[in-house]
Amino acid sequence: MIVVKFGGTSIGDADAIRRAADVVASRARRSPVVVVSAASGTTSELLALAEQASRGHLIGALRSVEHIRERHMQMCDTLLRGIPTGPDTAAEIAAMCDEIASLAEALATLGHITPRSLDAVACFGEQMSSLLVTEAFRARGITAQHVDAREIIVTSDHFNAAEPRPDAITDRARDRIAPLVRSGIVPVLGGYIGATESGITTTLGRGGSDYTASLLGAALGAEDIEIWTDVDGMLTADPRVVSNARLIPQIRFDEASELASFGAKVLHPNTIAPAVRRGIPVYIYNTRNPLESGTRITFDAPRRAVTAIAAKGDVTMVKVSAPRMLLAQGFLRSVFEIFERHRTSVDVVSTSEVSVSVTLDDASRLDELVVDLRMLGDVSVERDRAIVAIVGSGIGDRGDCMGRALRALGETHVYMVSLSATGINLTVVVEGPSMHDAMRALHAEFFSPGSAQ
Repeated sequence: MIVVKFGGTSIGDADAIRRAADVVASRARRSPVVVVSAASGTTSELLALAEQASRGHLIGALRSVEHIRERHMQMCDTLLRGIPTGPDTAAEIAAMCDEIASLAEALATLGHITPRSLDAVACFGEQMSSLLVTEAFRARGITAQHVDAREIIVTSDHFNAAEPRPDAITDRARDRIAPLVRSGIVPVLGGYIGATESGITTTLGRGGSDYTASLLGAALGAEDIEIWTDVDGMLTADPRVVSNARLIPQIRFDEASELASFGAKVLHPNTIAPAVRRGIPVYIYNTRNPLESGTRITFDAPRRAVTAIAAKGDVTMVKVSAPRMLLAQGFLRSVFEIFERHRTSVDVVSTSEVSVSVTLDDASRLDELVVDLRMLGDVSVERDRAIVAIVGSGIGDRGDCMGRALRALGETHVYMVSLSATGINLTVVVEGPSMHDAMRALHAEFFSPGSAQ
């Protein structure tokens, strides 16, 4: 059994869904379980219309609902024309759009929005896409059955970023999905969405559809997990920035997670954790180029000094200086307890005897953080920074990587440098406008023909 996940661009229109059906048909002998994202852009539009409605802009929100309805009705008409179940599927999707409109009206009346209500709106993207994909598969001869992911993916009630309950997921997946697979049926579920034990709809947060695939793969003991997207696999850098970026045929789990943490868009760092724990290989493929070899993510991939360069912008750097805390025990603990209390994670950390500097990619709670941090010392905030990460399982084995990196960056202003404790990534913090130039310089240093690895 394998788990096959299709991202939003891979089921974003009728042609994309047909390509997805071809992929699933080619894997019929391997007993696929299919997970789908919402059609590309739908979740963002749903979240935006919910916010819009809560601010009293109901007409604009309802226009967005009609846009979503029109898009999905058009796909229904193209894919299911002449199919006996086509009208019923179209009617069910239309009813979902009516429900979204009703929720928008309720939010406009209330005048505010909660994380729980955001999840109630956001879930419809995957509900519509999974239903439509199921019927499109059937129309192309695949014995598929729709499964409501909320009946399988049990989570906490931390809305917008719910925590999965792996034991409960395993029990439900084995009870409800495994029998379908044994009967030769292809289960199709929406990713990203789940529900609490009491049945309240939740979402898994960014990268949630990949997370669903990984959770199901772990629960069912899958041989492989395949993630189908719009790129050929993981590359040595973002090809939009570095034109000669190369495909990485094999990569280690820890390297893939680090790259995802530092800006690689193919995966979100949390998504493959369940697969890592079970040692299940994860493959990245391109639905537009299905014959490409893709990227295989495993424990035993070749060990390299440098595997790839990743970066992310819009980073905020916070520095806490407290000379009076010189050599005092508990200073760092006090600093990080404040970040924990405000549910804010940090990326890069640099410390001295009297100060600590950190970077944040989510500054939504920055004002409250600064108020509390000032109880410990002087606080400075620097915005519009970027993190550039050099990732490779063998970085720590090579003493020259840091020197080569800094030489390659030349006169670029570097604010922080950090080598991870595990020696798997070397990160530098630079000015936001310098990020792309820094990526290109580092990629040329480590991946140009003849460069030492």
